[in-house]
Amino acid sequence: MSKTKKILIAFLCLLIIIPLGVFGYVKFKLNSVHEETDYMSKIKKVDGITNVLLTGTDARPGETASRTDSMMILTIDNVNKSIKLTSLARDTYVQLPGRPAGKLNAAYFWGQEPMLFQTIEDNFGVGLDKIVQVDFNALMSIVDSLGGVEVDIPENNIAEINKYAKESYKMYNSSDKSKFKKITSPGKQILNGYQALSFARVRKVDSAISRDKRQQEVLKAIAKKMETIPATKYPTLLNSLLPYVKTNLSSNEILSLGVTALGILKDNDNKIKTANFPITDDEIHSKGGIYKNAGWVWLYDLNSTVVLRDFIYKDIDFKDNDYLKDNSNVQLNY
Repeated sequence: MSKTKKILIAFLCLLIIIPLGVFGYVKFKLNSVHEETDYMSKIKKVDGITNVLLTGTDARPGETASRTDSMMILTIDNVNKSIKLTSLARDTYVQLPGRPAGKLNAAYFWGQEPMLFQTIEDNFGVGLDKIVQVDFNALMSIVDSLGGVEVDIPENNIAEINKYAKESYKMYNSSDKSKFKKITSPGKQILNGYQALSFARVRKVDSAISRDKRQQEVLKAIAKKMETIPATKYPTLLNSLLPYVKTNLSSNEILSLGVTALGILKDNDNKIKTANFPITDDEIHSKGGIYKNAGWVWLYDLNSTVVLRDFIYKDIDFKDNDYLKDNSNVQLNY
């Protein structure tokens, strides 16, 4: 278990909060987080659809190599007028370019952004060349800047949340984090920054796939809270967020995508579609367990990647995809 189950909310937050009225200020701030990444997607781009890989790493202080502990594809689909967030399980068993097969999260360790892009493209057929990466403090900082976010806490999550909360609280470098506070009851409630991060880190009560869904729940709670934030608050939010962000998107690209995303969200009642891959359905299209020398991994149906691509490029929800109605073509990758 890594020290910081980092959740990638940074870019999604930027897309939702960018106001045209403070264009100059926002552009100046965004230039400070830009980093070049030498990679050109090998998959033909679909006009009107942009896929941005959101990642969080498990790096400890002083480490120069790390794994991507959290990976989500943010799809801004101006063709079907949809915003989609697809979590890729870090333990997915994949072929790594130039190396033996292993876990998806190892691609960044061996070759950083270029190798991670190529691994996802080669194995899943989804085109990528843009990435956003943030430090775990970004989540805690943005949640606290918003005054907390509302999340529904299951009874069996409380003990695990509080366990991680102690660690997250110590890591949080904010001078305004106040006195440590435990979660004491289940149900809908407002979580502060370190509580929200800890909720998104919970895994042992169920599975890594369920943890990915909790990450998505936190993202959607942040998006919902931002609907109520006045424009005068935007500079404060950016100042809280940007110190923990790096991306190969230019300020112009972020602003352009932000305007597009904001329009799509408004037309769809601010709804964000979510999905998880591999597909977990009673071990038909995936199977979890110890495999060879890779440790615990998700083996997945190679042909089910069509469901992932149809969701991202054609806006077909997983549950409505015809491929999942016939199990005769299942081929697990072992």
